[in-house]
Amino acid sequence: MRIIGGQWRSRKLEFHSAEGLRPSGDRIRETLFNWLAPYIEGARCLDLFAGSGALGLEALSRGAAACDFVELNTQSARQIEQHLKTLQATNGKVHNADALQFLTTAHLPYDIVFLDPPFHQGLIDKVINPLLDHIAQEGLIYIELAKGEAFQAPASIAMKKSKLASQVEFQLYQVSDSL
Repeated sequence: MRIIGGQWRSRKLEFHSAEGLRPSGDRIRETLFNWLAPYIEGARCLDLFAGSGALGLEALSRGAAACDFVELNTQSARQIEQHLKTLQATNGKVHNADALQFLTTAHLPYDIVFLDPPFHQGLIDKVINPLLDHIAQEGLIYIELAKGEAFQAPASIAMKKSKLASQVEFQLYQVSDSL
């Protein structure tokens, strides 16, 4: 995995494969972080299904104030911790936990949330409503889905951007003022 931009630009980090793990590709991350450029500096981020940690690490590299990484797989969580140590990133925290359980204990509002869970398991639908209690006003939610995978966005979030890259659909939503 290669960090695309920011202070750790071009740094390569190794990760071990795990079931359902597929780091967001370079092109997808580049597009996403172009979308997020006006918002990322100083943002508090949540990488809810962290996997390799690619999205959260990219956010920290580009100036996010902090990122919580939530990953159920113990080996993957340890690897993200190692990446944070390698990069000397003290503003990242890894939680080896189930996403829904984490949301029951999270208290701080997040400015940007990354949702890139294993495909075709309905995980986004399970976490989206509990997640809304943890997003700052005008906060952003990035969602990555398999092409054709169904997702019904709640009325309280509005799609800002959407793109299809090969077999992956990625979308950026913003929490509406009325929440």
